[in-house]
Amino acid sequence: MFSLTVRDHMMIAHSFKGEVFGPAQNLHGATYVVDVTFERKQLDADDLIVDIGLASDVLSSVLAEFNMQNLDELPALAGRNTTTEFMAATVFERMAAAIKDGRLGETGKGLCGMKVTLGESHVAWASFHGEL
Repeated sequence: MFSLTVRDHMMIAHSFKGEVFGPAQNLHGATYVVDVTFERKQLDADDLIVDIGLASDVLSSVLAEFNMQNLDELPALAGRNTTTEFMAATVFERMAAAIKDGRLGETGKGLCGMKVTLGESHVAWASFHGEL
């Protein structure tokens, strides 16, 4: 299996509902380092997994929905605790939809899997990994 990762970041604000979150129930900010790993079984005719430039552009456009936003105020996320785990899955879903829509060009057609990892600090991160 071949894999290629691109990286970006997003800065958000949010709060959580539930005693388990302690002080994080209050509005607070986070800067996530976002890694998206694309997987394919064979390289394409140009010996690529995916076009890095396209992958970076698509990731940036997906993150633009959330970057510099209070996630508590976004209708698409209403009623959810926007934990690192939840947001990793959300970014995965948006990226998978972009791939399905052909936004990664010809190289995107051969992808079979993807992993999205959000790093919230140097000691904690969460990922969502799935088939495409």
